[in-house]
Amino acid sequence: MHTYEQALQDGKQFLLEHDDYLVVSHVQPDGDAVSSTVTVGWLLSCLGKTFTMINEGEIPQRMNFLWEAGKIVNMTEQPPERKYKAIICVDCADFSRVGLTRHYFAEDAVILNIDHHPTNDAYGTVNIIKSDAAATAEILFDFLNLFPVKWNKDVATAVYTGLLTDTGGFRYANTSPNVMTTASKLLEHGVDGPYLAQLLLEQVTLPQVRILNQALSSLQMTDDGRIAWVVITPEDMIACGAANEDLEGVVNYPRNIQGVEVGIFFKVINDNAVKVSLRSAGKVDVAALAQNFGGGGHVLAAGCRVEGKLEDIVTLVLKQVNTQW
Repeated sequence: MHTYEQALQDGKQFLLEHDDYLVVSHVQPDGDAVSSTVTVGWLLSCLGKTFTMINEGEIPQRMNFLWEAGKIVNMTEQPPERKYKAIICVDCADFSRVGLTRHYFAEDAVILNIDHHPTNDAYGTVNIIKSDAAATAEILFDFLNLFPVKWNKDVATAVYTGLLTDTGGFRYANTSPNVMTTASKLLEHGVDGPYLAQLLLEQVTLPQVRILNQALSSLQMTDDGRIAWVVITPEDMIACGAANEDLEGVVNYPRNIQGVEVGIFFKVINDNAVKVSLRSAGKVDVAALAQNFGGGGHVLAAGCRVEGKLEDIVTLVLKQVNTQW
């Protein structure tokens, strides 16, 4: 049986046998994706490797404090000037999540896939997947300890950021004893926990407040009170001056209503596509629901992109959720 420990060793060998890497995370990267990207970049720099960090979508501005975050390239639809043979994918639950960065992959590329999503389909040449890890950053903590590198505040802050954001400030059900032990060790390396909590979890922008107000004004619930949802359109984004990063956490509001089992956030992308974010209070596996629409994620938090009109998609998703009772 291929164990987690063996997968870590295989990943170590992958890093040692190549010299030029492309490091990518998922489209519209969140805290864990960005922190995992720079963590891998930091490790590669310590090993004397050359690398490029890239993803599809801008990184959230509040993540700019992370080591070399400003060097993460936001890919456009322009053809790449070159392609890479050695790829490291972090926090990408399936290959489609790399988005347009796939155009930078050589046809004979080898891929190291590091991820914590239970819906990961093991698309890599080498796969380090730990579905009970709270964040990809938690896996990277184990991975970095395989190498003769000296931890410093920069990389410890990056790993801590991934843990902090993917556990909702150590409040979600994925906050395991190992998460707290790992966080404690990172604090010993000089991480400023209170500062990161304020910056990443408490501080909000004015556009963020405005778009939240708009989302809550659209709140609807089923008659039995078990499903609640909100909607945001492109017009709402423009009117509020909001960016994608301002939408983080919106889906938690309908989920947190007393009696609600599933909270849903429908973000209209265009006239024919909607991004659906799903959150469960515990009784419903929303990852399985998302997989029905080609998406994925975790039991309590998942998402998908659905083609079609908003009204039709709302009806379809609600119907699927109602099959869970």
